[in-house]
Amino acid sequence: MDPPAQDAWLQSYRNFSLRRQPIDESAQVPVLVTISRVNQFDAARLDVEMSGMLKEQLVKVFSLMKPGFLFQYEPELDAFLEFLIWRFSIWVDKPTPGNALMNLRYRDERVATAQGKEVRTGLEGPGLSISQKIWYCLATVGGQYIWARLQSFSAFRRWGDLDQRSSARRVWVLTQRLEGFYRAAAFSNLLVFLFTGRYRSIIERVLRARLVYGSPHMNRAVSFEYMNRQLVWNEFSEMLLLLLPLLNSSSIRKFLLPFSKDKSSSSSDDDLACPICQLNPTIPFLALPCQHRFCYYCLRTRCAASSVFRCPRCNEPVLAMQRQASADPGTGSSEGQHG
Repeated sequence: MDPPAQDAWLQSYRNFSLRRQPIDESAQVPVLVTISRVNQFDAARLDVEMSGMLKEQLVKVFSLMKPGFLFQYEPELDAFLEFLIWRFSIWVDKPTPGNALMNLRYRDERVATAQGKEVRTGLEGPGLSISQKIWYCLATVGGQYIWARLQSFSAFRRWGDLDQRSSARRVWVLTQRLEGFYRAAAFSNLLVFLFTGRYRSIIERVLRARLVYGSPHMNRAVSFEYMNRQLVWNEFSEMLLLLLPLLNSSSIRKFLLPFSKDKSSSSSDDDLACPICQLNPTIPFLALPCQHRFCYYCLRTRCAASSVFRCPRCNEPVLAMQRQASADPGTGSSEGQHG
């Protein structure tokens, strides 16, 4: 058998390189990842709640000032809080409080295509650039502030009630059309987001700022315990709101009175008051045989309305009623038996 040529190893290496090239090219294809839509919506909701908590604490600082002082500066207050959240989160390449709780971060989708060995989970990629951060602040903080001020100013000046040929009326119509267009665009973006799972808002879509997981090794564990408790409590409260108007509190008190430890009268002050109207009886009458004081009209109407009326204090059936001025039941005037 003839020995191999001197450059045989070089030819073998070239053949192997040609075979390995398609494998390397396939490995450089970015990994497509799907970010949970629920997590993205929850992160936005948590950010709103965080802003509300900060606003509540800031309002308490000015609670001793005259009422309505912060109402005229409410847009400035909201813009200031939103700017603080942006300054200490997105500007310093950190997630917002809601994104941090949901394990999310912003990624610049324009340069997110990785090459070679860097593609491991599909979550690699740089954060937002400086221009994206600035435009994000101008759109969220500045845009919301300008729009809120414009709405309040137009409502205070009553631009909508002016003549149609005036410039203020035209500006008001233009703002209404812009608002309608923005709402339609936001609704369209929502439909696209539900289908693709990318860019939950128009600002994120324009800036190509995509939310991805911050830690690829964190498992997604969705707990419905809090949601279940809220649903149970809401259903229970609605049931109580439906049943409480149908229940008679005095009847429930009478039903529970035999099971109580003390069936006697509670105190001297309670004995002096009428058990029905809780006032001092103007024409005091005694219920027989329990000898508890009632107003004449309270006791008479209850005895006439019910065939078996029981005393609210001792739950004894009222058989007759007697005026309190007669100390001796044999000599005093008494009503006929009831029941």
